[in-house]
Amino acid sequence: MKYVRNVWYPLGWAEDIGRELSRHMVLEEAIVVYRREDGKIAALQDACPHRLAPLSLGKLKGDTIECGYHGMTFDCSGKCVRIPGQEIIPGNAVVRAYPIEEKYGLAWIWMGDPALADPAKLFHIAQYDDPNWRAVKGGTLRIDCNYLSLCDNLLDPAHVTFVHPSTLGTPAGATVPVNNEYGDRSIIVWRWIRDAPAIPLFSKYGKFTANVDRWHYYNYTAPCFYAIDMGSCLTGTIPDMDKRHEGVQMFACHLLTPVDERTVLQHWFHVRNFRTDELEMEAELTADMDRAFNEDKVVLQRIQLEEEREAARGKPYKRIVLGIDAAPRRMRKMIDQMIVEEEQAGGIGAIPVKLETASA
Repeated sequence: MKYVRNVWYPLGWAEDIGRELSRHMVLEEAIVVYRREDGKIAALQDACPHRLAPLSLGKLKGDTIECGYHGMTFDCSGKCVRIPGQEIIPGNAVVRAYPIEEKYGLAWIWMGDPALADPAKLFHIAQYDDPNWRAVKGGTLRIDCNYLSLCDNLLDPAHVTFVHPSTLGTPAGATVPVNNEYGDRSIIVWRWIRDAPAIPLFSKYGKFTANVDRWHYYNYTAPCFYAIDMGSCLTGTIPDMDKRHEGVQMFACHLLTPVDERTVLQHWFHVRNFRTDELEMEAELTADMDRAFNEDKVVLQRIQLEEEREAARGKPYKRIVLGIDAAPRRMRKMIDQMIVEEEQAGGIGAIPVKLETASA
């Protein structure tokens, strides 16, 4: 499967990366990760160029990795610095090193051309560092489905009525159409539902007892990053839709890591402008949000199995297209175009580094 490579993907939560070797899969590439003695994170291709033994099975010695098979040792730039019993080190005794940055509690990895790895291109949400908002780590959900299927889901407000009736949806949203706005590498899908009951999540934590005006803005940045703006206000109190911050507002941020063709990691956190000093309720709020995202997981994994079953029979399912599919279809075309542009540019942005066997 082809992927967009010249972007920052979340590798994992930075607090989970320490002075031990760990193996991660990103875009079907195996990567060994560890924290250096100076506190920075290093990431290397997880395969010794001699016999392809995973370096993650070796030992961390200072800031170098000693392969657990024959003792070849690599520094954090990927260069071999020692071969036991051999003074001459071949020039091709190297593994790929990946740029790493830390932001929003996550370690981010650049899978494409390292010369293009600009930290300014990292996912950004202004409210995260705003003292009037509270940022809270969520977690990581592993879903056994193609990442594009999850991308479809996160551009689809219509499903919440039916999949999340106890958390994110109510029957009032079933017939309200969505609006789509398209940028070069971004999409916004949004709608307001006027004078209706609050969704269970905001009824519980926003303490709404009367009808509200509520909104969802699904802010997407290609290929797989989301800041979902959702909130409520008492009916009629915020006529200007651009003043949503005056109501009870939350951004649920979903940062996806494609693992392989049928696996994706969904890293998520939220930032909110309400009850920002009531930290004792955050564990329950996080658990409720996690429950909602697991409801999506159940559906998406079953869809993946059905797609694979139909493909195995040689009769791929012919889907029908609904009006709510406009944004997901545009998203897929956007990603396809990004991949084509990278391939036309050539180099590491299009094709991962392949190991060559080092001479003895």
